[in-house]
Amino acid sequence: MRVKAIVAYDGTGYGGFQRQTNAPSIQAELEHSLAHILDTPTRILAAGRTDAGVHAEGLVIAFDIAWPASRLRELHHGINALLPEQISVLGMTEVSPEFHPRYDALSRRYRYTIYRAPIRNPLTSRYSLHIRRPLSVTAMQEAATALLGRHDFFAFGSPPQGDNSVRVVTLANWEAKDEWLLFDIEGNAFLYRMVRLVVGTLLRVGYGALTPVQFKDILETKDRRKAGPAVAAKGLCLKAVTYRS
Repeated sequence: MRVKAIVAYDGTGYGGFQRQTNAPSIQAELEHSLAHILDTPTRILAAGRTDAGVHAEGLVIAFDIAWPASRLRELHHGINALLPEQISVLGMTEVSPEFHPRYDALSRRYRYTIYRAPIRNPLTSRYSLHIRRPLSVTAMQEAATALLGRHDFFAFGSPPQGDNSVRVVTLANWEAKDEWLLFDIEGNAFLYRMVRLVVGTLLRVGYGALTPVQFKDILETKDRRKAGPAVAAKGLCLKAVTYRS
């Protein structure tokens, strides 16, 4: 049967989700634990490939196993018992054999977290970017609205495959909560480093180095030299992947 699972992880210390030869990966940990339980190599399909240091709260994966559906809870508990504490499978369900976590996804939602305070907080530093300087959230939100809709986002990243850099963004919103500043962005897909480059450029708007109009011009002219710099990976988290119900 094909199993769909939702995975959360702390990406600190990992070279990203995808299995690689020169760094530990989330995929390798998951496949190793499954192989131990099932006593056979098991390949994982994923909705996306987060970069080194990026976290996830709702990454969707799928895999095929010869396992009774009635014992799915046992498999769920078993894999969590074997995984390192930085990784957890939040849920498992049986799905159609045709389900593909990447190609069937309608959208992905990311959140970038900023901690605004005069002094850094060691208890938040793994999951947020610390900023001391004042920011104009109003200007940043005005600039972010330019991201909505269908655009060529070449200025803000590279396609993981091929040369198509056109994406559709349906949400781009800043929210201030006390010392926290949260940026939520949702789209049908994202380019390599796209969210981190977008946030880095929007911060320049917040500092007053760019105007919202200049931000929009960078998007429309596709001038990557004027974008960024990319912010640190540690503030980025994949929150959810959406599918047809």
